[in-house]
Amino acid sequence: MKTRVTDLLNIQYPIIQAGMVWTSGWKLASAVSNCGGLGLIGAGSMKPDLLKEHIQKCKAATDKPFGVNIPLLRKDAEDLVKASLEMGIKIFFTSAGNPKTFSSLLKENGCIVVHVVANLKYGMKAQEAGCDAVVGEGVEAGGHNGADQITTLCLIPQLVDKLNIPVIAAGGIVDGRGILAALSLGAEGVQIGTRFAATVESSCHQNFKDEIVKSGDQDTVLAFRKIGLVRMIKNDFAFRAMKAESEGWNETQLRELLATKRERIGIFEGDLIEGELEAGQGVGLINDIPTVNELLDRLLNELKIAKERLETIKPG
Repeated sequence: MKTRVTDLLNIQYPIIQAGMVWTSGWKLASAVSNCGGLGLIGAGSMKPDLLKEHIQKCKAATDKPFGVNIPLLRKDAEDLVKASLEMGIKIFFTSAGNPKTFSSLLKENGCIVVHVVANLKYGMKAQEAGCDAVVGEGVEAGGHNGADQITTLCLIPQLVDKLNIPVIAAGGIVDGRGILAALSLGAEGVQIGTRFAATVESSCHQNFKDEIVKSGDQDTVLAFRKIGLVRMIKNDFAFRAMKAESEGWNETQLRELLATKRERIGIFEGDLIEGELEAGQGVGLINDIPTVNELLDRLLNELKIAKERLETIKPG
């Protein structure tokens, strides 16, 4: 399966595992890369020294390409970029910030730069900044989302129509049917998050993985609209967050409620009451916790079956 994305990243399949906080460590990234996709280490929950450790272990576990995802709004984003460059990383996925911030530095070091965007305006800015591709992420995605709440189905064709660089689709993609749909919209690759979170190799707590499997189509919610939209699984903390918003809490109060450790205690420590359980709307399609190898085989088989089914539909 060849697209501009597979050529750009030197991978076998146009499947990228999202760089998720407290989820995408070296074990998950190396497993995905070994299976022919692109694994990403999620630097958003790491300090530079820990990131270096994960990169070193990932290099020992795979000889295939892998990359690092860095949220640019982090105060230590520059330190994370420098640490990655020191370790020889050549593939950077950036998000949550201005792609121009480090694009020149990264391109000067011979790196591939892909930026995550939630609307066409930011897609154009990423292209102007010299990014090699963009990830168009719809509001179905877990975690932090764009304020415009544009869905994947609407976002991807608009990016494809206006940009010259490849578009990677993200948000709500959890099986082969979703991959085929994204490719049909003009995307040249997909980025998958929540489905990879519920695998053996992800660093999520087992409680969180089990909660993903248990969740259905109505079990995620968008909260914290005033301070940065987040999609999460409904739990006690999520309901308190929504109640606070409905009562008109200001940004300072909401940030105090969110605090800094909600993601960690929910995703990594498994606190299903007080934690922020970031997950996408595709949870209703996730029913087990396979190994990455089992999941990749399944995704490719589902894609094949979906394509064959589509070919049986005759026009007229």
